[in-house]
Amino acid sequence: MVMKKMVNTLFAIISLFLVMGCMSSADQKERSEQKSGWEEVLSQKMPLLGHRNWILIVDKAYPAPAGANILVLNSEKQMSEVLDRILQLLSLQKHVRPVFYLDKEIDYLDDALAPGLKEYKTSLTKLLPHIKKQSLLHEDVFGKMDKAADLFQVIVVKTESLIPYSSVFIELDCKYWDADREKILRERMLKSKE
Repeated sequence: MVMKKMVNTLFAIISLFLVMGCMSSADQKERSEQKSGWEEVLSQKMPLLGHRNWILIVDKAYPAPAGANILVLNSEKQMSEVLDRILQLLSLQKHVRPVFYLDKEIDYLDDALAPGLKEYKTSLTKLLPHIKKQSLLHEDVFGKMDKAADLFQVIVVKTESLIPYSSVFIELDCKYWDADREKILRERMLKSKE
């Protein structure tokens, strides 16, 4: 009886240590992910991303979206610095190209309403000089993100920007395939059915 009680106690202690070890391992993993910077995480993720994935570079007040396919990174850097680094990472990719979206509301703001806006727009023009940018209403961005995040990875990089509607939304598209060739392919497929 005493021996049985000692074995049960020993079993309970060993079980407790095993559980604590697993928890410690999970805690260590979480801490190491927090310590690795946003650039390192994004560099590791970039080769895995493809068309229909999104990268959002957002202002400080942009809400942290929830969802299993959404990764939020805190850069603790200014918008232009983060955008510049992400552009560098994207330029190294052979498989994806960026499609840029801006909030439509930014076209109706000025420095009186949003101090620092003029400087921000100047830096944006320098970083994206010849790139076509599409405008979306801010609320429409949330709809696109919800839809995309249902099936695909969305990465949100928060910045220190305090300028409203200054976020840059990047939809990734296939670099080695385009809409014109996709149309030709579909037409060929339709003709083969005839």
